[in-house]
Amino acid sequence: MPYIFEPPLQPNVAIKDSQNRFPVRRIYCIGKNYADHTIEMGGDPKRDKPCYFSKPADAVVENGATIPFPQMTNNLHHEVELVVALKDGGKDIKVEGAASLIFGYAVGIDLTRRDLQKMAKGAGGPWDVAKGFDNSAPMSAIIPKEDAELSAASIIELSVNGEVRQSSKIGELIWSIEETICGLSKLFDLQPGDLIFTGTPAGVGALKPGDKVIGSVDGVGTLSIMIGN
Repeated sequence: MPYIFEPPLQPNVAIKDSQNRFPVRRIYCIGKNYADHTIEMGGDPKRDKPCYFSKPADAVVENGATIPFPQMTNNLHHEVELVVALKDGGKDIKVEGAASLIFGYAVGIDLTRRDLQKMAKGAGGPWDVAKGFDNSAPMSAIIPKEDAELSAASIIELSVNGEVRQSSKIGELIWSIEETICGLSKLFDLQPGDLIFTGTPAGVGALKPGDKVIGSVDGVGTLSIMIGN
């Protein structure tokens, strides 16, 4: 089939210790999935319906990259997250079957234009421009599930210029990984290549040009980025 111009490359993410790449179909995100962050953002941490949003597939950025400071913001925030990569999908998935869909895990940072998000919330509008902008989803290489050493006790942490800003445990997720997959599948037909950013703990804060940001999840990996001009 001829195209009127060369189609863009398929967004993809590295796989640890492999020459193969993980093709990215969609990026789903869950908000307010740690009680401490929910309180930090002025919300109620009770186990209510999850808050979902998305980013474009080409928002992914390789580990070690320098990310240009984004347009139209004076308040860029970091949000470290465990990312789940799917190898299979479906609709209305049962919680007990959700784990079988997982290919592996990665460390991600949900970069957020917090000022634009605040404006959107105030106007009752969507978060797209606050969350789904260029280079807003840096990720480490994906570690296959069978090689990961992920548990409820795994520490999720982020530092800026050597100062720890976010630190919690994966077991503190309000909605578990399996429950999150189940919930998303009631709204979308999940497919291989989908990524799920599972939420961030408290301690989110502003970034400025020149900052070195390191995120990590025990048993999964480490992600390092620089914020450019």
